[in-house]
Amino acid sequence: MTAEAGPIAVTTRGAAGPYQVLVGRGLLGSLATLLEEYAPAHRYALVSDSNVALLYGEPTINRLKDAGLNAELFTFQAGERSKSRAMWSELTDRLLHAGFGRDSCLIAMGGGVTGDLGGFVAATYMRGIPVVQVPTSLVAMIDASIGGKTGVDVEAGKNLVGAFHAPNLVVADPNVVATLPRVERAQGMIEAVKHGAIMDEAYFDELDREMPALLDGDAASLERAVARSVELKSSVVSEDEREAGRREILNFGHTLGHAIEAACSFLVPHGTAVACGMILEARLGVSLGVTDPGVVERLEEVLGRVGLPTGIPDGATPNDIMVYLSSDKKVRQGRTRFVFLSRIGAVHLADGSWSQPVEEDAVLSLVKPEATAF
Repeated sequence: MTAEAGPIAVTTRGAAGPYQVLVGRGLLGSLATLLEEYAPAHRYALVSDSNVALLYGEPTINRLKDAGLNAELFTFQAGERSKSRAMWSELTDRLLHAGFGRDSCLIAMGGGVTGDLGGFVAATYMRGIPVVQVPTSLVAMIDASIGGKTGVDVEAGKNLVGAFHAPNLVVADPNVVATLPRVERAQGMIEAVKHGAIMDEAYFDELDREMPALLDGDAASLERAVARSVELKSSVVSEDEREAGRREILNFGHTLGHAIEAACSFLVPHGTAVACGMILEARLGVSLGVTDPGVVERLEEVLGRVGLPTGIPDGATPNDIMVYLSSDKKVRQGRTRFVFLSRIGAVHLADGSWSQPVEEDAVLSLVKPEATAF
């Protein structure tokens, strides 16, 4: 099965050169042809978690072999806990034992965990081999698979060990996410809402109108949303691959969101944590006088339609949140930096910087127990 009207191609620029993000219904069935065109290799290692391997990994391996490609499947236990240095080491050792060389290519097929973990394996194996990202979750299609960030979680926090390693190709097939449970699509829509909130008010409003269809899994609506989010994120990472400037805006909601995830031992889904983080960081911006007060209400309206809780979870104590904030990658000179909206569709820029340092007391007052829990 091929994409119904041809894929939407978005060119993303990286230090190693440009790469294509292809978005189209049915693209997964054309993966063998796409690999030969964009990432020719002697052997292909398809890395996938235990859930995705059964649904898509094994059938894909069979199609690749039928097309004459030398491909082998490597699986790991599904879940955020597998995004670790131990699993990175295990997968690397398995590739070495199987004899994969520098003329190989790794295919990371799955959600954000697989993309980050598989990408990190590719970035470090033999000092770097090509990787093709094949996201199968909405959050991975919309956000995680684009931009070249790879890594693993450690005890001190999320994504603190990793590398920038741009893919040769990203293949996003919205038909895959159309079959996901509704709650999984809801998780992915949080990143789409973030893209609209920081860059495109018209897209933000469109997501508001289309949310019922998106959550119901309408493939055409999902294709449009994935394509627009890819365009928005690609425009940012092409300008600033290494997060030295404007790429910081993509961290909106993630500074507190990542701390909440870590404080809950990663038992709270990423989208849920980021939804909470966006509300909290918008409130912080209002308290500091840089965010229009109406932003919080508008975010709450749209996130409410997504249907995920936006309060601080019971398992995330103020002390734990503050501890994980202190080890965040965005800490500079001992102060955590936050991205603030000035209004929906625009990020606050001050003194040429897209993120602003905030005193600890201001953040602590925001995450005290009186905040709504779920």
